[in-house]
Amino acid sequence: MSENLNTEEVKAYDLVVSIGTDHHRFDRIVGWVDAYLELHPELTCLFQHGFTDAPKNAETVARMPRVELLEFYRRARVVLVQGGPGSILDAREVGVIPISVPRLAELDEVVDNHQVEFSKVMQSYGETFMVQDQEALFEMLDRAFANPDMVHGEVRLPQADTASENLARELAAMPPKTQTHDVKKFVRRASQIAMGIVGPKLRK
Repeated sequence: MSENLNTEEVKAYDLVVSIGTDHHRFDRIVGWVDAYLELHPELTCLFQHGFTDAPKNAETVARMPRVELLEFYRRARVVLVQGGPGSILDAREVGVIPISVPRLAELDEVVDNHQVEFSKVMQSYGETFMVQDQEALFEMLDRAFANPDMVHGEVRLPQADTASENLARELAAMPPKTQTHDVKKFVRRASQIAMGIVGPKLRK
């Protein structure tokens, strides 16, 4: 896979899943997706699984260049990601509204629960569909495949405005225990693209 991506060679999957490259395992989401695909063998799925064991019922890759992953997002009917800032914001930059499953610290899937807090903030702006259990994920996937338009929107390009500052303040106001390096690193990026996310809504 190359950074000089020939987009004509990128396959369009029904479902693209990315759980990042954190060294913590994320077995829950792998099991849930495997179970869903078992029920829906007609669906094609690409699953980027990082350090977690690969699912059985999908085409898999441990990691890939960001430019290529974003092109797979762009072409997919539905995108499912971990609830991390980078994962959600990447999807939004190519016009995808992702379904997100936040990793949980109590299950040793991540060092803290910043993904839960971040996903809640982004869901409040209508920019992700956060789910936290298998039943909710199955229901959300059923809805998304029945109406793919609900998980696709405008491409969000980096801009700066009062709206971006509002979102940045919400992220910065997350509980102190969730203020990890990972979150702080993405607050600036969230600020830059937030105008593209919420600005048009505020102007309507």
